[in-house]
Formats: sequence, structure tokens, C-alpha cells
Amino acid sequence: MYSVTKHIDFCYGHRLLDYDGICKHPHGHNALAEIEVRTGSLDSRNMVCDFTDIKRIVKSWIDRELDHKMLLRHDDPLVKALQQLGEPVYLTDSNPTVERIAKLIFDYAAAQGLPVVRVKVWETPTSFAEYVASTNERHD
Repeated sequence: MYSVTKHIDFCYGHRLLDYDGICKHPHGHNALAEIEVRTGSLDSRNMVCDFTDIKRIVKSWIDRELDHKMLLRHDDPLVKALQQLGEPVYLTDSNPTVERIAKLIFDYAAAQGLPVVRVKVWETPTSFAEYVASTNERHD
């Protein structure tokens, strides 16, 4: 089995509703996403996937949808106020936890045809969450 991993840095803000901790307040993170793609055989270039392809596909989506945006649950009272101010917001159907962000990135990469098996998102230098493909999501 061959695999390659691409790191993508981005910044985002969020807060968690129905949460009794400091993350209930709006705050930001400098995140690092690791996107791992895997295959059992190499392509005609002797590659799993070109790092440039991962960057073009995934980084462009992260830059457009998540980077320097406030990630909020769709029913967060801040949504309307931020939108009225013209602030960039990305809405989620559930709390925008780092676990949820990892799954969002995974789902996008997979939908674009990348043989992604794992997305790890570092929320801080010491804390990360990851989403790993289930058996039926693997492209091995």
C-alpha cells in the first residue's frame, strides 16, 4: 500500500453552542490539515497522487470555504449579525468542532475523486482530531 500526505494551513474562528467551557465564546485557531491519500498501485507517473493535485483540489476549497471565516452552527445567534456586517461565515448543521471540520474536508476530498483515507486537523500545536475512512469509503 502506498500513501502520501499533504499539509494545508488555514485559519478559522468558531464557537460551540450548548457547551459549558471556554469554547462557547468566539475564538480563532491556526489550523493544520493533513490529507492522506492511499492506493495499492502507482499511476503512470509512479505516484499515488501528485501533491499539486491535492493542493489544487483541497487547498482551493479550504481557502474559498473555511480560511479566515467564522464557522458557526446554522442556528447560532451570531450568524445574522455577522452576515449583516458582511463578515465571512461558513455554516454547519452541527457544532463546528475540529472533528466536524476534519470530516468536512474528508468528504470534499472524497467527492472530488481523491483516494483519501484520513484527514487530521490540528486545532492547536498539541491537539488534533481526525476522520479515518470506514471500510466502504476506502479506495484501496
